[in-house]
Amino acid sequence: MDQIRHSCCGTGRKTQIFNAKETFWFAAVLAAPLLCAAPDAAHAAFTVCNQTADVANVAIGEQVGGEMRTEGWWAVAANRCADVIKSKLSNRYIYVHAIDVRGRPILDGAVTLCVDTKKFQITGKDACWQRNHLRGVFKEVDTQSSDNWTLFLTDRH
Repeated sequence: MDQIRHSCCGTGRKTQIFNAKETFWFAAVLAAPLLCAAPDAAHAAFTVCNQTADVANVAIGEQVGGEMRTEGWWAVAANRCADVIKSKLSNRYIYVHAIDVRGRPILDGAVTLCVDTKKFQITGKDACWQRNHLRGVFKEVDTQSSDNWTLFLTDRH
């Protein structure tokens, strides 16, 4: 039987022998409260799920420090989801720009914000062209001040 010898406090005076099975359960009991109290790191705050038949290229916008910030791209495969904001939502409104692989819009929107052709993070919503960016039309998503939100992209009919 596997055994682990434990010496109390490094003195070597008192020795106790635990078998491996007892040691495992002892460690599991000690660790359980820590695991239950830890925040769920895999829990996203804003998730985009693509229910279309094609890849969706997604960019998002939100207010950060009093200015609009846009970020992209997430390539979300058909019938898959992407966690685009991983922390608790701090804004009621999130802006989403989603296009298919041919550049056609997946969402109808009315808010114009800056995007780029490659991965980007842009602060500010004005003068996109003058700052060497493109303009994209974003849909305003009302998260109803929720901590977490999931947006489902569907085929346009």
